[in-house]
Amino acid sequence: MNSHPQISIITPCFNSSIYIEETIKSVLSQSFQDWEHIIVDDCSIDNSSEIIKAYCDKDKRIKLIKLPNNNGVAQARNIGINEATGRFIAFLDSDDLWYPDKLEKQISFMKKNKIDFCYSGYEKINEQGKPFQKMKVPLKISYRGLLKTCYIGCLTAIYDTKNLGKIYMPTNTKREDYATWLSILKQTQYAYAVPEVLAKYRVY
Repeated sequence: MNSHPQISIITPCFNSSIYIEETIKSVLSQSFQDWEHIIVDDCSIDNSSEIIKAYCDKDKRIKLIKLPNNNGVAQARNIGINEATGRFIAFLDSDDLWYPDKLEKQISFMKKNKIDFCYSGYEKINEQGKPFQKMKVPLKISYRGLLKTCYIGCLTAIYDTKNLGKIYMPTNTKREDYATWLSILKQTQYAYAVPEVLAKYRVY
C-alpha cells in the first residue's frame, strides 16, 4: 500500500466497546483495500481504546487517536480529518457498518464521473443489527434540494479533497454533518448517489 492511501475513513468513538469491533471488521472486509482508518477515541471510559489498539497492532492502516478530554463528535471527526492523508474522506461512526463493496462502488463511480461529493442508500438496523427500514435516496441533490431534507447519511458520504480541499465540521450545532454537506454543496453543484444500499445505520 502507498504511504498516502486513496481513502481516509474517519470514525469518532465514545464508549462504543459493544460495537466498535464489528465496525472495524466491516472496514477490513472492504473489497477496496487502499485505505487508512483513523479512529478518534473521544475520552471513552470503557475499553473501546483497548479493542481498537488490538486491531492497530494487527493492521497498520488502522490508527488510534486518544483524546485526553471529551470534545464531542464534530471535533473528534475534525481531528481525524486533520490527520487524514487520503485523497477521499469517508465517514463511519463507531456503531455503524458498511457492506463489503461500499468503497469500491462509490470510489469507482466518483472517478469515472468526476464527482466531488457522493453518497448512497442505506438501511436502518436495531441494536441487535436487525434491519428494519431501507432509506432510498435521490440520484442527485443540490444545495437548495438539501435544504428541504437531509438525504445524505453520514455513514455514506465521501468527498474528494483534490478539488474541495479538507472540509471540517462545525462544532456549534447538533446537525454538524448536515451543515457540512450544505457547506460542500456551496462549492460543487450537486452531490450524486450510488442508488444502492451500501451501509447499515444503527438506531437505538
